Amino acid sequence: MCRFLAYSGSPVWLDTLLIEPESSLISQSMAAREAKTVVNGDGCGVGWYGDRTEPGMYKGILPAWSDRNLTSLCHQIQAQMFLAHVRSATTGGVSMANCHPFGLDRHLFMHNGQIGGYEHVKRKVEALIPDDVYAARSGSSDSEAMFLIAAGFGLAADPISAFSRTLLTCLDILRSSNVDQPIRFSAVLANGDTMHAFRWSSDERPPSLYWRRMPDGVAVASEPFGDRDETWELIPADTVATVKGAKISFAPFDPCLADANEELLCKSA
Repeated sequence: MCRFLAYSGSPVWLDTLLIEPESSLISQSMAAREAKTVVNGDGCGVGWYGDRTEPGMYKGILPAWSDRNLTSLCHQIQAQMFLAHVRSATTGGVSMANCHPFGLDRHLFMHNGQIGGYEHVKRKVEALIPDDVYAARSGSSDSEAMFLIAAGFGLAADPISAFSRTLLTCLDILRSSNVDQPIRFSAVLANGDTMHAFRWSSDERPPSLYWRRMPDGVAVASEPFGDRDETWELIPADTVATVKGAKISFAPFDPCLADANEELLCKSA
């Protein structure tokens, strides 16, 4: 499972959160504490919002702990919102195109989890990507596919509804294809103004996702970083956290309850 970190608030130097803290994201790429896969060395990426309309992005296939270009960039970049990800590949080969975050217009997206049994339903899932955004498909991962499918479901206007519809549709494909595996979805979507952090799964095992207040902002991460006496709170399962500036709010997020008439889409244990 991958590890990631997102931040929103007053501008900070990226290295102060990604490199310097105890158990930083770079350290987690070598030794994650709350993931089945301890080493997350299948590439890394960071996306940030600066003074221009489009976000900046850096990706590399080197493990984060040995990527000197990543370290140098983090020493030089200051941002009020950024996303960073270290990858442990589950679907899609090790390539720059499969590294997170993924971008489309002003949006950045990163994901920890998977569509279970994706190799059996990949063609059906990819067919859901609208023609007008399919050109943005650069990799082969299920994460990027879900992001682009959501774009077709109105991501820009209502991102929470867009991902709810995306997950429901993918779950329906799994079950109609007799693939008895879950979808697990811990993810962050950002547009430079607002971040949405999702924690959900179609079974009872959603990937971990935490948050904490920083001096002038909010951090969201797959697992805590920093000093051991710092307070992190677990985002509950079936929840979306919305972060705007340094403010965070929470709302229920369970696509399985979006259509009470669809018993097929109820959660399984």
